[in-house]
Amino acid sequence: MTSLDDLRVIDAATLFAGPSAAMMLGDFGADVIKIEHPRRGDPSRGHGASVDGVGLWWKTLSRNKRTAAVDLSRPEGQEILRRLAERSDVLIENFRPGTLERWNLSPDDLLELNPRLIVARMTGFGQFGPMSGRPGFGTLAEAMSGFAAMTGQPDGPPTLPPLALADGIAGLAMSYAIMVALHARERTGRGQVIDMAIIEPILGLLGPQMSAYKALGAVPQRTGNRSSSNAPPQHLPHPRRTLARHLHQRPAHRRAGRHPRRPARPGRAAVVRQRARPGAARGRAGRGRRLLDRRTRRRRGHRRLRAGAGRRRAHLRRHRPRRGPPQYAALGTFVEVPDEELGSLTMQNVLFRLSDTPGGIRWPGRPLGRDTDEVLGEIDYPEERIARLREEGVIA
Repeated sequence: MTSLDDLRVIDAATLFAGPSAAMMLGDFGADVIKIEHPRRGDPSRGHGASVDGVGLWWKTLSRNKRTAAVDLSRPEGQEILRRLAERSDVLIENFRPGTLERWNLSPDDLLELNPRLIVARMTGFGQFGPMSGRPGFGTLAEAMSGFAAMTGQPDGPPTLPPLALADGIAGLAMSYAIMVALHARERTGRGQVIDMAIIEPILGLLGPQMSAYKALGAVPQRTGNRSSSNAPPQHLPHPRRTLARHLHQRPAHRRAGRHPRRPARPGRAAVVRQRARPGAARGRAGRGRRLLDRRTRRRRGHRRLRAGAGRRRAHLRRHRPRRGPPQYAALGTFVEVPDEELGSLTMQNVLFRLSDTPGGIRWPGRPLGRDTDEVLGEIDYPEERIARLREEGVIA
């Protein structure tokens, strides 16, 4: 038994945020049916690196999903979605607001067919408001949230992340929202609609920026690899490789900042608490950081930091086969998964371990339309009608 093997989820979203939420549910046993356009497929199939034309992003993002190719803009395709929704627990979609309504698939109509359905709507800017009709992407959320403005070197431009950060955060948030809605359904017997804008979840991880601005007029500044609010996580130079360290507790600051031949004295911490005179505090903190930088360039100083920091550090790594840290192997962080197209793939494992109902990866993303016949058969479509819909281009 797995945790969610009694759930059926329709993934009618594209690219990353909505599909990643569906992936997380599938990782713990939910029967996820991925709906794709019969000719174009999901755009993630062509995103990023590929092997023999098979996209690796798709393989990870659509693992544990059955794929059915259905054209939802056609009345026959809309009827298929309605019949699936009648027998499902969750529908995840990220069409622009008004699209489902135009297709006669509004949440109200779907909830009338299935009052226990959870309709999870993921858009760039939400279902209402002056920007709701605009196309939304994670890059816009990273900019509008203030993330990009506070990321980068102090004398450099704002910096966007080299990955789908806002989409990933929104996917995690949506999977949580779905579980909250399912829990509420246990108490009320009714489904409901989730309205999530990608611009909002990333704001929740950026701390009290709005509070600080309203109360103090403080505007976040770019600080490079360092934190502006506490003992700074940062990247330190080393004779052979770069070290990421985090010294959050003050005793750790003192141990790391202590001179190897000099006893500790009050105030000799590498980083000091910010006081009423923020300029002076930043100056002392800057001197402490420069001291650590100089010491870690020497092997002896690097050893001292390792001991003093209480092992709150890690070497910066690029993912290389057979060279991951032993902790990954101990946790099973990466797994080898058999694949019908590529033989096998190495990919990240599920996000966490459950002692009694663990999740797992049953298969990677499948070819376009791989499970269309099976899915339509489960909603009582006879073989001859399936063949006719395929001839008409409604399915693939």
